[in-house]
Amino acid sequence: MKKMIAITAAAVAITGCSGMSNTEQRTLSGASIGAVAGGVGAAIFHGNPIWGVVGGAAVGAASGYAYDAFKKNEGSNYNAGYNAGKNNQPNNAPN
Repeated sequence: MKKMIAITAAAVAITGCSGMSNTEQRTLSGASIGAVAGGVGAAIFHGNPIWGVVGGAAVGAASGYAYDAFKKNEGSNYNAGYNAGKNNQPNNAPN
């Protein structure tokens, strides 16, 4: 368990999040959260956290990437609706 915590802390300290895109940040955050959750769960139920860390990191990274795609789609839909509403204003409407 101590090795897992040390490895996770070292990975976070080395990689950091400055200069990363939103996609990279969300994917890395998902992988980190998944690795910790998988490691803790595997350590509690099986005694060996390594496969839990690996599996949790993979699932977390995929989830973080999917969440990023959802947020980008949500923002795109919002902007499209905003622009459509803005373009359909009557001529005498305030801006």
